[in-house]
Amino acid sequence: QVQLVESGGGLVQTGGSLRLSCAASGGTFSSYAMGWFRQAPGKEREFLATITRSGGSTYVADSVKGRFTISRDNAKNTVYLQMISLKPEDTAVYYCAAMRTVRLPVNKDEYDLWGQGTQVTVSS
Repeated sequence: QVQLVESGGGLVQTGGSLRLSCAASGGTFSSYAMGWFRQAPGKEREFLATITRSGGSTYVADSVKGRFTISRDNAKNTVYLQMISLKPEDTAVYYCAAMRTVRLPVNKDEYDLWGQGTQVTVSS
């Protein structure tokens, strides 16, 4: 069973950038499509981006398209979320998730495995 650990969150000013990482262990990372989600206080968990097992295809939510990029390095068992031009409304806990599929799952209920989350705070 794959275990996921996110890192790279923190406090950043408006307009700044962060790269989140999600390291996987305990399984065959390349068997899983990976996704990134976020959850702000009092809000539902929001889909951000997903990437296929090989990394050959990605899908990014319209709400963050052009600012967020998902990528993965199967040799390092890690998926990344590069975030630029950050805004205060990007403040949330960011989660990575894994699903054993060939598809690009966008629904949080489809994902089997989740990390513990990493806090991103964007100051105005």
